[in-house]
Amino acid sequence: MVGWMAWTWPTAALFLFIFSCIAFMGFLEYRSPGGNPRDGVLGLHTTRGDRLFITLLGSAFIFLAWLGFMGTPLWGGLAIALAWGAFIFWKA
Repeated sequence: MVGWMAWTWPTAALFLFIFSCIAFMGFLEYRSPGGNPRDGVLGLHTTRGDRLFITLLGSAFIFLAWLGFMGTPLWGGLAIALAWGAFIFWKA
C-alpha cells in the first residue's frame, strides 16, 4: 500500500499519527472554539494547536539529537519525546 513512495510502515504510522492529531485538534476546535489560550512556563501565550506544534517540533529535534548522540534504537528518544509532550500540554 505504501510501496509507491518507498515508505516504511513506521514512517506511514508517524504520518498517520500526525494527521490524526491534527484531525482531533480540528474536532476539539469545532466543539470548543478558541482552544482556551493560556500563559505557561515557556513565557508564551498558547492555544491547543500551538502546544501541538511545539510538541511535534520539539519531538523531531529530540529524535534527531538521540540519533546523533546515541544512535538506534529510539526507545529512549521516544520516552523523552512523550515526557516533552506531556510537559508542554500540562504546563505550557
